[in-house]
Amino acid sequence: MDFGRLFALLFAAMLINNFLLVRFLGLCPFFGVSKKIDTAVGMSLGVIFVMVVAGIVTWFLNLLLMAWHVEFLKIIVFILVIAALVQLLELFLKKSNPTLYSALGIYLPLITTNCAVLGLALLNVQKNYTLMGTIFNSVGSALGFAIAIILFSSLREKLDINELPASFEGMPAAFITAFILSMSFEAFTGMIKV
Repeated sequence: MDFGRLFALLFAAMLINNFLLVRFLGLCPFFGVSKKIDTAVGMSLGVIFVMVVAGIVTWFLNLLLMAWHVEFLKIIVFILVIAALVQLLELFLKKSNPTLYSALGIYLPLITTNCAVLGLALLNVQKNYTLMGTIFNSVGSALGFAIAIILFSSLREKLDINELPASFEGMPAAFITAFILSMSFEAFTGMIKV
């Protein structure tokens, strides 16, 4: 792959094929951790680490699975890799930033079952990307996740300080905001075909 195609893949993964707002994968942390920008940024950094490393590791593991003719174990192996990475991340955050660790709460271990992370690993294999393609797609997808959740959390913080009708307070306002944000990302559709 040439650099232009790799950049197009990164851009497409970030904006056009955004996992949260276009593919609708990984919505649990999207709605659960997006009340405050601090926790959204912390979750974003955790997901960036897990998505990028899981994308690369699962690419290599897929080569081994194909060489041994046990491709049917792909999902199990990929989930084990993701779970191990999340455990490493959890231990690191517990030691280095206990405040963020407690703020993320149950949503940190839920990265293990975040369908965006598994979806990325499976998509990289399904699209038959090269190693560089996998890296660029993984980084773009992770950055797209971060952009979406941070934008959403900043909008939710603004909504919390404004007075809304009682029927729109809380999750109804969050769902409407997510819908509008998703529609804005749909505007990127058709820019690049990757």
